[in-house]
Amino acid sequence: MMRAAFIGLGNMGRPMAAALARAGVETRGFDLNASLVEAAAQEGVAAAGSLREAIEGADVAITMLQSGDQTLAVWREIAPQARGKLLIDCSTIDVESARAAHRLAQESGALSVDAPVSGGVAGAKAATLTFMCGGEAEAFAAARPILEHMGAHVLHCGGAGMGQAAKICNNLMLGATMIATAEAFVLAERLGLSHRALFDAASISSGQSWSLTTYCPVPEMTPASPANNDYRPGFMTALMLKDLRLAQEAAAQAGAASPVGAVATQLYALHQAAGQGGADFSSIIRLIRGE
Repeated sequence: MMRAAFIGLGNMGRPMAAALARAGVETRGFDLNASLVEAAAQEGVAAAGSLREAIEGADVAITMLQSGDQTLAVWREIAPQARGKLLIDCSTIDVESARAAHRLAQESGALSVDAPVSGGVAGAKAATLTFMCGGEAEAFAAARPILEHMGAHVLHCGGAGMGQAAKICNNLMLGATMIATAEAFVLAERLGLSHRALFDAASISSGQSWSLTTYCPVPEMTPASPANNDYRPGFMTALMLKDLRLAQEAAAQAGAASPVGAVATQLYALHQAAGQGGADFSSIIRLIRGE
């Protein structure tokens, strides 16, 4: 039986680890927050009291953390036990930190994949996530069957760090299109056009996007929209802001122009400063309305 260590049992990590356990993977979980370990144990994830205990005897170690610094700190700590194992980082972090993690794995004699996800908490619970993977072909081939237990799509985007590159570019598009969609609905409100009329027209016209037809920022248009539930996430504003800032850092390092991304970053920063960091990112419509 495949044995996995899952490190980081927050809003995304816990349902992902639970999906592995449901699929028959012997999964041991660890988090610095003991209450999260206890919650995961209720979903079939064996509790580990330390990183060492989590990774001991595991074939694969999966991290789902908040930053590149955290990923690197954990990978450095588990490096002495990593030889012959597969290390997968599902966090969304900067490309350079991802590449540094790959180097750590290589020096430790481990295979490695950076595999950030798209799909949010709902996708993690339903095991329908999209994994954007970077790493060598051998490592991706080893990681794919494991990731398929947690997701509907597992894509190889290229070498080390290219999973992170794909995720950052994707969320740049997502953040910007959500703002444009919110602006259009607010304009419609001012013009006297109903939400339903705009949705019905744009969803079959050139204004169509995922932000409109799956995650519409006004209620009662799409069944999965957090707008139907007072913008409970979902995908928090704070996380969208984090990803947009990563995109701006990457653009600066690569010498790429990102004027729309820069404006989107500023708007989400204002929205967070207004106390909306914990709300779903589609709640940006509140800022556009001037609420």
